[in-house]
Amino acid sequence: MRDLILGTAGHIDHGKTSLVRALTGVDTDRLPAEKQRGITIDLGFASLNLGEVRIGLVDVPGHERFIRNMLAGATGFDLALLVIAADDSVMPQTREHLEILKLLGLRSGLIALTKCDTAAEDWMDLVEEDARTLVAGTFLEGAPIVRTSAATGLGIDALRSTLARLAGSIPSVATDAPFRMAIDRCFTVAGHGTVVTGTVVSGGVSVGDDLEWLPEGRRLRVRGLHRHAQAVDRIERGARAAINLAGVHHSEIRRGQELATPGFLRASVVLSAALRASADAPRALRHRGRYRLHLGTAEVTASLSLLDGPELAPGLEGFAQFFLGEPVVAEYGQPFVIREESPPWTVGGGQILQPVARRIRRKDLGDRGRLSRLRSADPVDRASAVMGSYRLEAWSNLDLARDAGLAPDEVDRVAAEARASGELVDLPVGPRRTIRIVRSHLETLEDRVVRAVGRLHERNPRLSSVRRSSVLGMLSDLKSESLVGAVIDRLAKDGRLIANARTVALAGYQPQLTQAERRLKAELLDAHRGTGFAPPMAAELLDRAGNRREIVPELLDLLAEEGHLAAVEPRSLYLDVEADLELKRLVAERLGEGATLSMAELRDLLGTSRKYAVPIGEYLDRIGLTIREGDVRRLGSVAEEPLG
Repeated sequence: MRDLILGTAGHIDHGKTSLVRALTGVDTDRLPAEKQRGITIDLGFASLNLGEVRIGLVDVPGHERFIRNMLAGATGFDLALLVIAADDSVMPQTREHLEILKLLGLRSGLIALTKCDTAAEDWMDLVEEDARTLVAGTFLEGAPIVRTSAATGLGIDALRSTLARLAGSIPSVATDAPFRMAIDRCFTVAGHGTVVTGTVVSGGVSVGDDLEWLPEGRRLRVRGLHRHAQAVDRIERGARAAINLAGVHHSEIRRGQELATPGFLRASVVLSAALRASADAPRALRHRGRYRLHLGTAEVTASLSLLDGPELAPGLEGFAQFFLGEPVVAEYGQPFVIREESPPWTVGGGQILQPVARRIRRKDLGDRGRLSRLRSADPVDRASAVMGSYRLEAWSNLDLARDAGLAPDEVDRVAAEARASGELVDLPVGPRRTIRIVRSHLETLEDRVVRAVGRLHERNPRLSSVRRSSVLGMLSDLKSESLVGAVIDRLAKDGRLIANARTVALAGYQPQLTQAERRLKAELLDAHRGTGFAPPMAAELLDRAGNRREIVPELLDLLAEEGHLAAVEPRSLYLDVEADLELKRLVAERLGEGATLSMAELRDLLGTSRKYAVPIGEYLDRIGLTIREGDVRRLGSVAEEPLG
């Protein structure tokens, strides 16, 4: 049996609740205040079986003061039942409710004339004509109009059969999408705990599953499920659901929050949208104006940023961003409504284009163009625009499904097409980790790395190469050593850079040394090779250099900067890089499991003299491999990281 949601709409006192009771036998006015005052204040719920279709019926309040409640209930409607009293005809909230349904993207519905037992035939003909005029050009143009009376039962059977026919014509929706339900009520049940209700707008959930509670970001376990007061093991899209949750107190949950498949939705305070100003709005929408944004069951304060001008006149459309007073969750294409704060009136609505957005400046043509591409009916084009918006951020298939409006089975296909065309590149950033990045962003990043290496060459013209860590320092805004390293490796593979584990250089770069300086540099390196932990002191090398002695300290520093030597005591004592690696290995092994090492023990471990052991010990302290405590040393925190 298929599940669909039918929502009522219409002016106060036009008989919506009485009509629902006549259809279902359920009085949806559950609050004492509703029974005392004889009006619907909050949402009411009932169910109606129509053969192969099970209808979850949401009865909404008609009073203008409770439009916010009507909007909370309208999320997830598949069908709308516009109710017009035969003795009253079209009224203000009839028009506003219809405008809201249009803004929410409803595509199917019907019209019920109520209280037909109180009106003359010719008057009802006029009311029906008013209704046809009202809905002209909307999704209800040409929709069935059924004359009814809840008091006498007139037309109730005809209304049921019309609903069954309409429900059968609505296309089926796949239930393998990520689960999502906006919460409209929360309460506690003795012996069970916290229960939330809402309309399942996508996917399905089973008892025992974990769901993410948003925008809080906490995982909660499903203890039990009810559909229309019946316990069930699973609930899917189109159903009214009551979910018993473990791990949260009912006082923590409120209307406007959501439950979803973990990892599917992300909370955001900035949304990009395609916005339409209602044709009946009393004035144009204003850039930087404050409005109430209704999204799902949430209602939040929003500052409007129009991207096409200082205002949006009634009836016109444009791109916009909303800056919210509190975080919400959304997905691509989700409809929304905005209302004036005072006086409260529905003034516009549209569809979300970027559920997790960055601020867009009007002059940024790239971001504006991306919004245009997001309006495409082609899922590949939308996905391409979305992948470009991720820039260097890691993203999942769920992210792409949410942000591009893709079905789960489309994501892998779309990504594969982008990869095959070369638009999407898989970049390894670790032994078991790869990020997906759009080629244009990767090329920009590659150019930045090449320019950074070039600037380092300019600053250090005598260096044949520069340290990888120096390149990372030039690109500190990226905050990812693994990403920069992966780009360096890719550029080295392509022949644009020369790189090893420690250093990098532009391909073909020649250090600015004279031939004599290059020879001396090679001699200094040879003088250290094979000397272990007793290398020549810098003073000895100065004496050997004779009239070239002035350049020796700088050349030693160059060898250290290039990673050939390790500066144990700058300008005084250097170790060959292989000896430096062996030093770190020996000391780390000796100090394992809490052992300590005295200076004499360090000297003996290295097989050297105190002349070398003392500066080497200080060097080990300086790089964090050891920590000195009195006359002994123990292992430092840096030793927990891989050495070399």
